[in-house]
Amino acid sequence: MDDGFSYDQALMEAERCLLCHEPPCSKGCPAKTDPGTFIRKFRMRNVTGAIRTIKENNILGGACGVLCPTCRLCEKECSATGIDKPIRIGKIQRFLIEHSWQVGFKTFDNPMSTDPGRQAEKIAIIGAGPAGLSCAAELAKSGYSVTIFEEREEAGGVLRYGVPSFRFSRSFLKNDLRDLEDLGVKIKCSSAIQKKGDVEKLLEQGFNAVFIGVGLWAPISLKKVPEDDSNIFSSVRFLETFRQEKFKELEKVCRGKIVAVIGGGSVAMDCARVALKLGAKDVNLIYRRSYSQMPAEPDEKIEALEEGIHFILLNQPTDYCRDSKGKLKGINLIRTRLAGADSKSGGSAAARGSGRRKPVEIPGSEWVMECDTAIEAIGNKAAADSGDWYPSVSVNSEMLVQADKETGQTNMEGIFAGGDIVRGPGTVVQAVADGKTAAKSIIGWLEKKRLKPAGYVSSRKEKKV
Repeated sequence: MDDGFSYDQALMEAERCLLCHEPPCSKGCPAKTDPGTFIRKFRMRNVTGAIRTIKENNILGGACGVLCPTCRLCEKECSATGIDKPIRIGKIQRFLIEHSWQVGFKTFDNPMSTDPGRQAEKIAIIGAGPAGLSCAAELAKSGYSVTIFEEREEAGGVLRYGVPSFRFSRSFLKNDLRDLEDLGVKIKCSSAIQKKGDVEKLLEQGFNAVFIGVGLWAPISLKKVPEDDSNIFSSVRFLETFRQEKFKELEKVCRGKIVAVIGGGSVAMDCARVALKLGAKDVNLIYRRSYSQMPAEPDEKIEALEEGIHFILLNQPTDYCRDSKGKLKGINLIRTRLAGADSKSGGSAAARGSGRRKPVEIPGSEWVMECDTAIEAIGNKAAADSGDWYPSVSVNSEMLVQADKETGQTNMEGIFAGGDIVRGPGTVVQAVADGKTAAKSIIGWLEKKRLKPAGYVSSRKEKKV
């Protein structure tokens, strides 16, 4: 993980800010971290006030300062753009959070500690990823008793298992999670809520509301691969193995080998860079569109190229090529050209387009690219049986939970949802925003419930489609 700004560097950058009356950068942040305010406070040397603004608005302000695609969010809206380079908001945000850890500044206290006799209403959060952590923090700040149930051994979700350590360190995440502990949030790891009806049972067990933030962890594959195939990885398995520091296991399939990575997003860049660091002879990144249409951030693409990763553009993988013993020896490709733009609207998440020019296969242009190991960074989807975990909740054909975009409320009273399991693949900051939205709705729903007269019966339909 690279070094962030020093105090002087951060202050110099903040002093470039135009101090807009209605900062457009603040409107560009999905999580409403409010960079316009924290930069203004920092410029006025109110460092703790700037830190408090970030953390009160975004419990994962540190993580977002490192990983957020600021160039297409807050920094894109910066008024300095066009006059000069936009203010490096993410770098300033990261500095302020790191500074708070260095000086021991504590943003939060446990609300329950001021009133130990209070019987707080209990909320269950399913999944300790960005959406779940954000929702938990907002509820805990309002005095609710929050318990997070996490399937894996450690909390963090994609931050823990999906981002390589050279981009986001364990110690950084540990510090970010400490604020949850200060708020009194309980995190129960190795506690999967994945049996039939497990989510509804939480309501029966005394929880007053439930938030579903399980994310998307099932990989989308080019072709069905035998479970014992050790040379074809999903991006989830590859990056999780790396984060668990099982380097010898990965070096066997990378060191001195030709590695192919399928995909053009941030995850594909991470996989390619990891393979190279593990000693791969060549790493070829295969993408069916052009360089400019890659969804990865500009700096990620440049870093990958500078490190020596080869981009095989305008090529569509179709299948794997194996030798007589079934061992992987290459990938079948067909060249593509770009046609007109596809549509952004209509249909399911899978059916909707991106608004980019559509890749069209060129007949007769098939060829085979040699490789020893392949990593599929095509995307993730919901687990096939995830609907069984909450059978009363409506899901669509892709097993995405159907929840109100404005509130996170599902069709089932008391059950809310957000993050990738609702919107499909998204960014950390979008998941944080979803968690905040749902927390606000949960608080409002519980307050109304307390005011309902005895014998009230909800008219909300509890039907699964």
